[in-house]
Amino acid sequence: MSLDTKWFPSAVPAKPSGHYAHIIALRVTDSYAVFQTDGELNTARVRAGLQDAEQMTRLTIFKRKQTTPERLAGRELLRRYGLLSAEPSDGKADTDAQGRLICDYNVAFCKQCPDCITYGFAIGDAGSEKSKVITDTGYSLTAYDSSHEAFTLNAPYEGGTMSRDGVVTSRINEADHVRPQVIFPAVITARDVTAALFDYTLNNVLRTRRYGAQTTRTGAVSNHIVAIALTDGEIFSNLKFTQALYDALKAKNAVNPPDPIDPVLAYETAQALVPDLLKADGVAVDQLLIGKDLDALLGQMQARLDDAAAVKQLLEAAFGDSRKYAQTYVLKKSKAAK
Repeated sequence: MSLDTKWFPSAVPAKPSGHYAHIIALRVTDSYAVFQTDGELNTARVRAGLQDAEQMTRLTIFKRKQTTPERLAGRELLRRYGLLSAEPSDGKADTDAQGRLICDYNVAFCKQCPDCITYGFAIGDAGSEKSKVITDTGYSLTAYDSSHEAFTLNAPYEGGTMSRDGVVTSRINEADHVRPQVIFPAVITARDVTAALFDYTLNNVLRTRRYGAQTTRTGAVSNHIVAIALTDGEIFSNLKFTQALYDALKAKNAVNPPDPIDPVLAYETAQALVPDLLKADGVAVDQLLIGKDLDALLGQMQARLDDAAAVKQLLEAAFGDSRKYAQTYVLKKSKAAK
């Protein structure tokens, strides 16, 4: 079974129209990652499970730390395939010498590309667009105590020592890192996007491999897609998903700190949970891709990602839909504001 592309709106609507496409996933750290604010890992004190009432301190990943790497992955592809300019904005020209739109992230958004329309932008008095990708804080499946580790970091001189001319450098500090194989259940929702823009969003999730601080050295994360659900409303939160999965794994005696939870078992258990969680949400599910149906869809997507021509076609389709919406609604508002 393939994704029902006819379910998606043919064009991005001006007002919310109740098309919610959910990517249900497990984010699993593959190396030591850093998700922090003000120098410390982010944590939250919450209930362990829906059934287990014990309080637990969990690691958290705030919303922007999830969406920013994904949207930057998409922007990189748009530049790679010549749909966006790689030039910085000079504050005057909207396009470069080749006619490609200049979209300078957090400096001068073009207001037309798939990134701007899907993930939104804000340019003060120059206008804004609300994100059509809805995310929430992610919570670690396991407790903070067994999910983090402190490291002493240093920056030696080129000779490999911490001293020079008899003076010892002060470039030594300690930082908390999230351990490998820590699992963060997540729901990524694309609301009122076209099929092409949903493909763009899904592609970004599948391609993004690093999250958090110091992504050039650490922060490798794998996104394992558990299910894709097309509904008429929002579904369960990340926290509820995490707590339900914790209860189910604990019932299988799979939670044994400080040992990490087996990601394969967590994935299989999550797939079994999703249909019941959706039933409890009180939303109409128009399509649920899970198990073999999901594997077939992801196989098709992977085949497209392996072919440069197919990737460019995917990006061009998304660009066409975003530009159509921008010209119909966004740019008109910008002109009116001037």
